[in-house]
Amino acid sequence: MVKLNRPHIGIFGRMNAGKSSLVNVLSGQDTALVSAVAGTTTDPVKKIMEILGVGPVTLIDTAGLDDASELGAQRVAKTKEILDQVNLAIIVFAEAFGGYEKELAALCRARGVPFFFVHNKSDIYPAAPSRLEKTEVIEFSCRGGDAKVLLDAVRKHLPQSAYAQDDIFGGFVQENDEVVLVMPIDASAPEGRLILPQVQAMRCVLDLHAVGIGLQPQQLEGWLKTHTPKLVVTDSQAFGFVSSVVPASVPLTSFSILFSRLKGDFDLFLNSTPKIDTLQEGDKVLILESCSHSVNICDDIGRVKLPAWLQKKTGKKLHFDIIANLDPLPEDLSSYKLAVQCGGCMVTRAQILNRVHRLARAGVPVSNYGMAIAWCNGIFDRVTEIFRR
Repeated sequence: MVKLNRPHIGIFGRMNAGKSSLVNVLSGQDTALVSAVAGTTTDPVKKIMEILGVGPVTLIDTAGLDDASELGAQRVAKTKEILDQVNLAIIVFAEAFGGYEKELAALCRARGVPFFFVHNKSDIYPAAPSRLEKTEVIEFSCRGGDAKVLLDAVRKHLPQSAYAQDDIFGGFVQENDEVVLVMPIDASAPEGRLILPQVQAMRCVLDLHAVGIGLQPQQLEGWLKTHTPKLVVTDSQAFGFVSSVVPASVPLTSFSILFSRLKGDFDLFLNSTPKIDTLQEGDKVLILESCSHSVNICDDIGRVKLPAWLQKKTGKKLHFDIIANLDPLPEDLSSYKLAVQCGGCMVTRAQILNRVHRLARAGVPVSNYGMAIAWCNGIFDRVTEIFRR
């Protein structure tokens, strides 16, 4: 079965607590720059490594929370942003445990991020209590300490859901079932390759020992004259045409909707999407991308097509703001009447959930690209049916 999530593990703490040294011990490489000078790490540093029993993970070394330099406030803000991107936080302290560590613990709890403490430089400083803030404390020294102690703690505290293998089709597809993947090759398709959701969906079909058939939209109608597949999955942009040629008896959905369940909050998206019909003239809509890509494509899905469909469906002129990659959300969310999140194929479920749940707490309805496009095409119930059963 395809593994869609690579857990992100953040290393947090004050300057000179040994965070970078800890990253190097965990990875077994000199990944992060180490110096006795406080504040050596200024921006997050990422390292991919393999943990036995978990698989590949991304370690993130962050700047110290007590950075009082001219750029310190920006670095600290960036460090706190990383908390919205991780599945596990390791909070490192050395000489002292105090307000900074308690603040980090409180931030983790507020965001629902599991964490544990590492008392680093334990060969220099007296042992800390075995638990602080009701959380385990690992005694460690980067000078000769055994990485197994840290890795065991990571395996213990990292939620299994962060790295579990996923059935993209939610149990709907079985061995030998035929699954059609409709993949338009247009101006937005990457040169010489498929987009990641298409690749991952096809891999999942193969892992299930089912039969995957890849077609372009113009081939679909002819193929269906002699075949009745178990499921048709299409790029959401082709919903209008594909839904017109796929018989009502054949289940239909999109790559984005498949990923809305795996990477997001399916029920939140499902319940929020009908709010599209309540939008009024001049309302603000937040479009949430989760990767960086060229914005010079004339028919970009998030920046061009989706806004056009929403305005056509509502008959209203709307204002759209775009958040790209994992850039922070606006501080004031109260002015937005709707947010629409992409499928999130490039990021982890925790990263998507942290983002959409913050919007939900602010009272902003949050839909998904595929669901919003389906609503605009009048096929919402049909294309979400396989996950409603």
